[in-house]
Amino acid sequence: MTGEPNTRLSDLFGLAGWSKGELARMVNRRAAAMGHPQLATDTSRVRRWIELGESPRDPVPRVLAALFTERLGRVVTIEDLGFGRRGRVGKRREAGTQDNPDHLPWAPERTAAVLTEFTGMDLMLNRRGLVSAGAALAAGSAIAGPMHDWLHTDPVPATDAPRAGGPVHADPAGFDRYEAAPIGSEEIEALERSVEVFRAWDASRGGGLQRKAVVGQLNEVGGMLAYRHPAHLQQRLWGVAANLAVLAGWMSHDVGLEPTAQKYFVIAAHAAREGGDRPRAGEALSRAARQMVHLGRPDDALDLMKLAKSGSGEGVLPRTQAMLCTIEAWAQASMGRGQAMRRTLGRAEELFVSDKSDVPPPSWMQMFDEADMHGMQALAFRTLADHDPSAAVIAQQHAKRALELRAGGRQRSKIFDYISLASACFIADDPEQADTYARLALVSMGETSSHRTWDRLREMYRLTGQYAGYSRIEDLREEIEVSLPEQRAKKPRGKEI
Repeated sequence: MTGEPNTRLSDLFGLAGWSKGELARMVNRRAAAMGHPQLATDTSRVRRWIELGESPRDPVPRVLAALFTERLGRVVTIEDLGFGRRGRVGKRREAGTQDNPDHLPWAPERTAAVLTEFTGMDLMLNRRGLVSAGAALAAGSAIAGPMHDWLHTDPVPATDAPRAGGPVHADPAGFDRYEAAPIGSEEIEALERSVEVFRAWDASRGGGLQRKAVVGQLNEVGGMLAYRHPAHLQQRLWGVAANLAVLAGWMSHDVGLEPTAQKYFVIAAHAAREGGDRPRAGEALSRAARQMVHLGRPDDALDLMKLAKSGSGEGVLPRTQAMLCTIEAWAQASMGRGQAMRRTLGRAEELFVSDKSDVPPPSWMQMFDEADMHGMQALAFRTLADHDPSAAVIAQQHAKRALELRAGGRQRSKIFDYISLASACFIADDPEQADTYARLALVSMGETSSHRTWDRLREMYRLTGQYAGYSRIEDLREEIEVSLPEQRAKKPRGKEI
């Protein structure tokens, strides 16, 4: 007991709208259903949790997390409730502050526990057909600051780590605890192949249709990590976890589940670092930065990109560095920093052409090819064109080149290219070409489940207003208005749904 109010629990309790007596009764009922009929929580106990910072014993934190998850329609973890964990993890609780409420970075054994718990709660929301409720995204500095020193060093095995083949303690997620068991190289190879299948599907059709499958697979891997395998297998398993967590985050971002996406990116960075893959950890953080730019928070994106670039280590390939530079440039463009953006893109081009491909790129970088390089340049110049219209012409050049180079199976990327091209044409006062490319984007959008494409389309729709007197553009505006999903039509930039 800290003697101080648990502000995190208090805030969630206020959002849920329960009375203390109601919450006590629900805790008792849920605990009994989980096999703990002896639990007898009352109103005074709930008051002590909230007002005096008392931490309840297991299984109460898990029960509370499940209850708040169901009530609020978004994943609520034990840490979100302001409770620490027992053992080594609990000793780190004093690190949690207003600027670092999630106690970043996590201890090695805690990463698997957080992964398993979070995915379990996410799957529970999927089963009940709930959607993400309003929740604040952590600021870029709140993630980058605490993780800076940790990411710049290599992981050190814990001195009290269990022997190879022994179980590692991980808190169960929800009610469905995965029965952990050791696995071999063949199982890990199958998991690695599944990542490639999921990644290809996401690039083609968007994140909505396969997100639940990816989260479920990640939950299974979290259970596997509850065993300490031989070092070479454990490292590969952490790599699978990192790749799946990035995909889960990217798919969540693609369908507008922004706080959920950010949590997965942080989980991915931890998993990659535990596996000794600092470049992968940096790339995971760069995804969180891209999310921030999309939501209109480029300053937070730059905080994350600073850590992503410096924390990737010396072994990062030139092509990976180029990719990181393009995201930084997009953030700079969003802030109207044209000179800085051009310098950063110039550096990206130098790095990209300097990559001799003598070292095969990691699987997670194989999607970033010359087409993607031009696509990101088009996006950066098109974004800068909001501040400097002369950039629109260059944006068109890069977008056209990206479309020429796009390989099959990259439908979502093609849609983004068409929207960038159409938007740049509108800014450059070429409504006829803009109309052509906008319609090409519209034709393809029904084939994907990506909400991000609709968000970009709304930005383009805003540009059509100045051509409202043109009959073709009037028709285009009507088609866009009919096509836009109603539930997201009024979503403001930078806000969560």
